[in-house]
Amino acid sequence: MDFSSLTAALASKSYEKVADICDNLILQVAAEGYAYQEEWPYAIHLLSHIYIDDINSARFLWKSIPPSIKENQPEVNAVWKIGQKLWTRDYGGVYEAIRRFDWSQELQGLVTAFSELYTKKMFHLLCSAYSTISVQDTALFLGMNEDDATNYVLQQGWAVDPASLMLTVKKQPTMTEQKLDPSKLQRLTEYVFHLEH
Repeated sequence: MDFSSLTAALASKSYEKVADICDNLILQVAAEGYAYQEEWPYAIHLLSHIYIDDINSARFLWKSIPPSIKENQPEVNAVWKIGQKLWTRDYGGVYEAIRRFDWSQELQGLVTAFSELYTKKMFHLLCSAYSTISVQDTALFLGMNEDDATNYVLQQGWAVDPASLMLTVKKQPTMTEQKLDPSKLQRLTEYVFHLEH
């Protein structure tokens, strides 16, 4: 089986492409009738769907993995633990599932990239959902200890009250919609009318 496109995507850290590559490869080998189950990179395939935030596809892939693979490849189960924590919105549990397993060299880069991406996603969630939040809760959401979480958010412009250990969230700038000038709309309407007649 030719995994060169998958290997190239992993080597170039093009992790957003890995799920599509794996999906296409598995369809190709299935169409050829090739018995691929034992050598298929299930852990990579599963984590690649989690990476692109496609939990439903990850769940369907998990259900299709043969029981013998689930029993004999602990890394596949470790990846699925991440998926389960995401599914149940156990934000701190996602980081715990990542840290609890000694990932193979082959999967380490993708796990690290997912962890960083997830931290950014959680940070943006905190920015949109809170105006103040405790240091303890922030650390849980970001998968860090309290000192690291405080330093992380302070670098993003947040403020901390050392007495109460509460953080004040700095809201991220939002994109404002550009207002359409009524005179431009009128000219556009006249132009379209002219073209039609």
